[in-house]
Parts: sequence; structure tokens; C-alpha cells
Amino acid sequence: MQSYDVTVETSAPPSAVWSLLLDARSWPTWSAVDALETGQSQGLSADGHDEVGAVRAFRTGKVVTKERITALEPGRRFAYEGVENPQLSDYRAAIDLLELPSGGTRIRWHGTYSARWGMRWFMRRYLRQFMGRMAAGLAEHAAKAG
Repeated sequence: MQSYDVTVETSAPPSAVWSLLLDARSWPTWSAVDALETGQSQGLSADGHDEVGAVRAFRTGKVVTKERITALEPGRRFAYEGVENPQLSDYRAAIDLLELPSGGTRIRWHGTYSARWGMRWFMRRYLRQFMGRMAAGLAEHAAKAG
């Protein structure tokens, strides 16, 4: 089992960060994913605020991955697992939010996964960079919106 763990801080309050995490339609705006594949997503609410069990499908380049929301602790924790990913198995991740004394938010995005044997070294490096861009984009967008 491999893992990644990235942390960033933003001046935005946890509520602003949380709002972006819940809205799957906003992810392509601030993250490293190119698009939300609405035709392949399931259980997404009309207002974009998803619930535990919803499956989101995101496209990055030519690759579409599906992820199921497994836990929502409002303003504190957003967790999900991989449903379909051509490169990874046993993927589980969480985004933990901690309110800072200054009123900002510490965002910790961490996960575990198994990669195919020939892809392990590449995925370790790639995911750390990719998830770092995801967390940084979330922090920057929340600061502008919040």
C-alpha cells in the first residue's frame, strides 16, 4: 500500500473551502481535473451539494476516474474512495480541514492506494504532485471566493 499526504493553508474560512468540496461542478475550476463527467456521475444533487454515497466521475486528459463519497463531516472532513481508476486500486482519500487561529484553514489532503507493479514508482511521484496541485488550487480559489 502506498500513500500521499499534502498540506496547504488558506486565508479562507473552513466554510468557504467546504462549499467548494461539496460542489462537484466547481472542481474543474480550481483543481487539476479537466471536467466533471455528469453522464457518468450518480447520485449528484441538482444544487451540486453531494451526499455520502454519491459517485462523481472526473476526466483528466483522456482518463476518467470515478469516486464515491464515503464521509462528510461538515466543515471538517470530506472522504472518498475510488470506484473506477485504470491505474489504482484500493484507493481511499480524505480532505481534513482545520480552522486556524487567524481564521484561515489548514487543508490536509491524504490518501492510500495500490498501484500496478510497473507503475508504483511513477504513481508515488505523480500523485504527490497532482494532489499538491489539487490542494493548492482549492486553497487559492477558496481565498478568492471567501
